[in-house]
Amino acid sequence: MAISPEAEAEIAKQSYQAVMQEYGNNILPASDPRTKLVMRVMKRIIAVSGMTDLNWEVHVIESPEKNAFVSPGGKVFVFTGILPIAKNEDGLAVVLGHETAHQIARHTAEKLSLGVIISALRFAVFFAGLDIGPLTHSFFQFLMDLPNSRKCESEADHIGLLLTAQACYNPQEAIPLWQRMEAAEAVGVPQFLSTHPTPKNRIQQMQEWMHEAQDKRANSNCTQQLGGWADQFRRTQSYARGF
Repeated sequence: MAISPEAEAEIAKQSYQAVMQEYGNNILPASDPRTKLVMRVMKRIIAVSGMTDLNWEVHVIESPEKNAFVSPGGKVFVFTGILPIAKNEDGLAVVLGHETAHQIARHTAEKLSLGVIISALRFAVFFAGLDIGPLTHSFFQFLMDLPNSRKCESEADHIGLLLTAQACYNPQEAIPLWQRMEAAEAVGVPQFLSTHPTPKNRIQQMQEWMHEAQDKRANSNCTQQLGGWADQFRRTQSYARGF
């Protein structure tokens, strides 16, 4: 990759500051039930992510936007508009597993590196006298950027599904989640012109990966882990009632 971890971290820092500047006034407090929900699910995703050493922060933003993302460095942003689509903890785990997977695979750095390559190629085309303005931009986007973005999204879907299962959530919830996501889309964009796979194609892939995900969950000793998490949750509630 052309982007070093240090450069990626600096870009992530700037992005975090920009998001906080735009949405800071709409971030819900830690005491809000929706924040507690996201933090509870994210805690289990982090535990199986292999990135427990990051300085994780979870922010829930009051907004109708159906979105969530995890920036490099472990900064999690979830918009309340996506919670009805997630519907339950398993659905939310699918969403957060997917977004965490982008960071496991360093997709941010990959896209930044691709941007450097595309800019260099455009520069070369321009000096060769072949640049034809917007059409050249569209050509490079169609040829390199869009397929790469779809590849990253599919990879994050796969890794995220396994994270969901390993964290002892139900990976089968990914199917109705994407059905709800499809129903929420006002206008469908043809996949070959989209940076994301269509929900229909995503569902098909999820079904192909489901046996692997179920095996991952079966091998994660979920009965014991879920009992431990339940005990911890009850202790937390008892502690909170003491105030």
